[in-house]
Parts: sequence; C-alpha cells; structure tokens
Amino acid sequence: MLLMNNLLARFFSYIEFDTQADESQSGCPSTAGQLSLARHLATELSSLGLQQIELDANGYLTALLPSNVTTEVPAIGFIAHMDTAPDFSGHKVQAQLVEAYQGGDIALGNGQEVLSPGDFPSLRSYLGQDLITTDGTTLLGADDKAGICEIITAMAHLLAHPEIPHGDIYLGFTPDEEIGRGADLFPLDRFKARWAYTVDGGELGELEYENFNAATAIIRVQGNNVHPGTAKDIMVNSQTLAAQFHASMPAAETPECTEGYQGFYHLIGMQGSVEESTLTYIIRDFDSDGFARRQQFLLDQVATWNARPGPPRFSIAIKESYRNMRDQVLPHRHIIDIAEQAMREAGVTPKIKPIRGGTDGSRLSFMGLPCPNLFTGGHNFHGKHEYIPVPSMEKAVATLIAIARLTVTHSSPR
Repeated sequence: MLLMNNLLARFFSYIEFDTQADESQSGCPSTAGQLSLARHLATELSSLGLQQIELDANGYLTALLPSNVTTEVPAIGFIAHMDTAPDFSGHKVQAQLVEAYQGGDIALGNGQEVLSPGDFPSLRSYLGQDLITTDGTTLLGADDKAGICEIITAMAHLLAHPEIPHGDIYLGFTPDEEIGRGADLFPLDRFKARWAYTVDGGELGELEYENFNAATAIIRVQGNNVHPGTAKDIMVNSQTLAAQFHASMPAAETPECTEGYQGFYHLIGMQGSVEESTLTYIIRDFDSDGFARRQQFLLDQVATWNARPGPPRFSIAIKESYRNMRDQVLPHRHIIDIAEQAMREAGVTPKIKPIRGGTDGSRLSFMGLPCPNLFTGGHNFHGKHEYIPVPSMEKAVATLIAIARLTVTHSSPR
C-alpha cells in the first residue's frame, strides 16, 4: 500500500508541470516547464540518496544508484522523457482517480467528454481496477511521466530494501523526445550503462525492440498568381496542384488504414497560397528495403508531375529521422531475455510487438547504447482520452526491480 501511495503521489505531482514540447523553438529544452520538472526531479533524487546527480543546461538529468554487490555486474540504465506531446494541451492538467472501475462510460471532468469502452475497448480489461484519467480538457501526461514515476519508485524501493542485489543503475530523464530531439544531446559520457531500457511504452506487458524507419518529406509546389479577373490561361493555383498530388497518393497506405508491420505515408501538414504551397509527409516502414522504396516512390511522383507540360513546379526534400533499432538490439539478446523473465516474475505476460513510432531508445541504440522499450501501462497517449490503470503502474515498478535483480544473476557477453 505504501508503494502505491508513493507512486500515485509522485505521478500527480509530476503532471502538475506543463512540459509540452514546442517544435518551433530551437533551444534545448524547447520549453521552460521541462527544466522546472528536471529541477524538481533532481531535488527528489537527492533526497532519496541517489548519487552523481547532474542536470545540465540542456535539461538532461542523470543519476546513479550504486551497486550493492561485490561481484562485477554490468551497469544498466533506465530512461524516460519529461516532455509531453505538442498534439494536445498539457497546461493545468487536472487528473481524476476512478476507483474500482465498474464498466460503462467514465465522465471526464464536467461530463461533456466521456471515456467510453465503446470507443476504447481496452477499458474492458480493467474492470475493478483504479484508473487515472484526464478531465477531458488536456492530455494526462502518462507519456512519459508515468515512466519517470515508475523508475523513481523502483529506485526508492531498492534503496529501502538493500537485501535486493543490483549493480550500478543509471537514470536518464530527457527533454523533447516528442519532437524527435530527445537523444540529440544525450550525455553518454556520464551515463555509463552497458545497456538501458526506455520506460516509454503503452499497455501492460509491452516489450519492444523494433521500431519504424522514419523520414520526413517536404514537397513544395510553385504556382503563378495573377489577378483572378485576368487569370484565364495564366494563373496556376499551387493549392490545386498540391491537392491533386495528394489525391494521387496510395489511399490505403495511411496510418488509419494500416497496422502491425505495415508502413505508411502520412500527410501531417498542408500550407499554401495561390503562389506557393507545401505538403509535409512522414514516411514510415519497418523494413529497410520498403523504407527505401517509399522514399523513391515520392521522388518518382514528383518527377512524374514535373514531366507534365510547362515548367517543373514540384520540388522535394527528404530527411531521415531514425532507423529501426532491431539490428542494434538483437545481438544483445540477453537484455530482452532479462526483461521477459522480469515481467513474468512480476506476474506480467510479455507482449513483444513492434513500435509503430520511435523512441529515444532507437537513436540511443545507434549511438552504442542498446535500448529496448518497456511498458508504462498507459493508453490513448497524446489526447484527452489518455488514461492509465494504477495496477499496471505497480507492475511496471515490480518489473524494473526484477530487471535490476536479474542483471546480477545473468552473465553478460564481454
């Protein structure tokens, strides 16, 4: 019970901080609220007795729980991000605790919004459990403040129970993951783990070591603007061309039409005028060859449109964001085995699945720190219907504790 109370108190205190990332800002962290939360966490880690606590000017917070065994044990790490998504407001989050959920719709705040099992069937798996929801006006922030909360609660438990053996455990709390910058300035020089786990997944039991290959494509369309009264055979409306271009894209290869290992093209932005328009797509595919084919398809589409009569009006720039971490993690299969065993010892059935997105762990894996992803227990991230079951959070804490202990008993390749 004490563990649960501390867990809930931590989580509710963390979500009071508005840490929404802002892609329009070039600084790191992109918003001041992230640094405020980082300072709060640094003070808490110090009060718990962790060591080597360091918060740098870029908002990266690291700490160490020293080994309590005399044998040589590989150092491991746990990582979570402090920012919330720019997709929905994280200002003045007012969470609510639904005790012993009995089914049916959950009124959010004043009841104008509801969390319904008709829309979100996952709710039916949590009958009788305590749930934390939003009030319908903001996101919750379980992505990834639940991960932070679970990591710190696990470390507090290990400190309170020195009879549980563990090696060195490094903690890393990062800014701006939601806008793709979480690993940009990660301080590997002071995070001396042999491998780590991001605690940034969804429902109970998720264990992920595959993610999309990702790129962004920006397509610019040049029009020709003249007065509409004299536009006959002269005006070229770039917005019309942009709409026609998008209509020529594969309709079944979008996020709303795909799942599992299926890739997609996703139009995330359209801006323009008669004179010039911009289409911004994200490209996602798990397979490297498929990823290359998708990029080439867009290049070919632009070339086809430019081959039409008249001057070329389309240009394209593609920038890769991150790659599938699978090939970086699988050579270290023991770190997956440890996580699976830890889940089972915590009473959790592992659900190994690909991430239909990316995490800091993907980029960190390519930076030499193999880093699969573990569940937090949350659902419906990035929106007003976000919720998290309290027992799932407790299972996450138990899993982290078991990973720390099992690392002592598992050999690691040199």
